[in-house]
Amino acid sequence: MSDKIKSTEITDKQVYLNRRLFMRAAVLAGTATATTLLYRRLNPQPLKLAEGEKLDDVVKVTREEASKTGYLVDEPQTPLASITNYNNFYEFDTSKSGVAHAAKGFVTRPWAVSVEGLVNKPRVFDLDELLQIRQEERVYRLRCVEGWSMVIPWIGFPLHKLLEKVEPTSQAKYVAFQTLLDPNRMPNQKFGILSWPYVEGLRLDEAMHPLTIMATGMYGETLPPQDGAPIRLVVPWKYGFKSIKSVVKISLVADEPPTTWNIEGPDEYGFYSNVNPNVAHPRWSQADERRIGEYNRRKTLMFNGYGEQVAKLYEGMDLVRNF
Repeated sequence: MSDKIKSTEITDKQVYLNRRLFMRAAVLAGTATATTLLYRRLNPQPLKLAEGEKLDDVVKVTREEASKTGYLVDEPQTPLASITNYNNFYEFDTSKSGVAHAAKGFVTRPWAVSVEGLVNKPRVFDLDELLQIRQEERVYRLRCVEGWSMVIPWIGFPLHKLLEKVEPTSQAKYVAFQTLLDPNRMPNQKFGILSWPYVEGLRLDEAMHPLTIMATGMYGETLPPQDGAPIRLVVPWKYGFKSIKSVVKISLVADEPPTTWNIEGPDEYGFYSNVNPNVAHPRWSQADERRIGEYNRRKTLMFNGYGEQVAKLYEGMDLVRNF
């Protein structure tokens, strides 16, 4: 890893393992202050991965590359003592503390990802084929729509490398993603908590941007189930819910695809959902955030600090109206 960021400055692995979005009910009922108090509970039973579940031959980002690309961020240390240990993955459990246990037996092999739609060469990729794509380390900020943030060392590959293999046609304008639909393996899909399966989408140029990755691991190991094993999307300049987990289908389409949280609350969760401190959520400000492990709030950065890399994608757009 580059010396631009120390391992001690990265959100602790065991803390991140039990974290995703806040469950919808808590969002509706709670406040940012109440949420902060919840985060201060620590989980004494961190997830342990199976032996051999290491990701080797990962390409490390050099300091020179990091300064030009945004692949590595330089952030203050996140104190371990102040970090809490919660995870939300509604397909498994609506309790933050229950997800890791509910997902513990989740089987991720065999696994395949279908890439189809407006492409010249549709294919179904086995997980081992995806892992043969050059794996890179990316240390990204993660900003949740609920007002907290982390710094996470992902392992994965740029999405554009996968899409180039199927050759999108000139009619393709958007990329749609779908999570696994299997109520036997994801027990909460038996209930109408959300409209299943979880779906997300990007504009094609967003999907092709080099910052957009398909993550297969973090902290040097394969993804645990509650973090989207075995493969998930990561788009660091957008709010965290855009980074769909446990992906099984990617479709190239002509029209803007439906997305789960936009379906649930179109006035609260837009299609783009770029991190924007100037556009408040209807129930709270997005002007600042709490880095997990810190007590003081910090100002939220436009595009989560990746404006130099991605602002050009939105030139001429009204970023308030197209939130």
